Amino acid sequence: MYVYGKNVAKELQNKIEKVYVTRNFKDKELLSKIKAPIVYVEKDKLDKMTNGVHQGIVLKIADYEYCDINDLNADKIVMLDHIEDPHNLGAIIRTCEAAGITDIILPKDRSTQVNSTVMKTSAGCLDRINLYQVTNLVQTINYLKKQGFWIIGTDMNGTDYKTIDYCGKIVIIIGNEGKGMSRLVKDSCDFIASIPMYGKVNSLNASVAAGIILFETRR
Repeated sequence: MYVYGKNVAKELQNKIEKVYVTRNFKDKELLSKIKAPIVYVEKDKLDKMTNGVHQGIVLKIADYEYCDINDLNADKIVMLDHIEDPHNLGAIIRTCEAAGITDIILPKDRSTQVNSTVMKTSAGCLDRINLYQVTNLVQTINYLKKQGFWIIGTDMNGTDYKTIDYCGKIVIIIGNEGKGMSRLVKDSCDFIASIPMYGKVNSLNASVAAGIILFETRR
C-alpha cells in the first residue's frame, strides 16, 4: 500500500519498501534515515498516487496486518461500531495512542479499513496500536464479557460520562458518525455514557467524543 507525509515517514522508517519524492524535496535529514530505495519523480506523479497532502513524499509499505483477537491482552479497549470516515478512524487512533490505549477493535464489514488516509491522519501512531478486525461485534462483546470486561457504550441518551466508574477491565464503544451504535450493540452494553451538550448541537464528531471519554477513563 502507499502512504504519505513526513510524519508517517518518520514513524515507519523500518517498514518502508520504496520512497517516492519530488525532485526538489528539501528534508535531506529525513531521507538520510531511510534505508529503502529512493525514487525522484515529478509532483504530479505523487498527486496521482495519493488523495491528500503528501508533502512531497510517498512511501510504499506492506499492506497492514490486523491482530488476532485471541492475542488481545489489555485492560482498556476501544471498539468502533462501523466508523466509515477514514479521517475519523485516523483521529481516533491518534487519540487512543495519546491516552495510552493500545487496542482497538473494528468490524470487517461496513467500516473503513486502514488506508493511506488513516495512516496520514493518525500521524503514524498506528505503528504503536494493536488493531483487531472481527466478523461480528456482538459476538466479540459476549466473548469479552466472559473475559471479565464491562462494556460502556456512548450515546446522547445515557448517564453523564463523569459519573461512570472506568476502573478495571472495560471496553469503550464509539458509534457510527451518523447512526451511532447499532441496536444490538447498544443492547449489549452494561453502561451508556453520555456527554452533556450545552449548545444547540446535540452530538459531537466521533473522534472528539472518543477523546473526551478516553481521557476521562485515565483521570
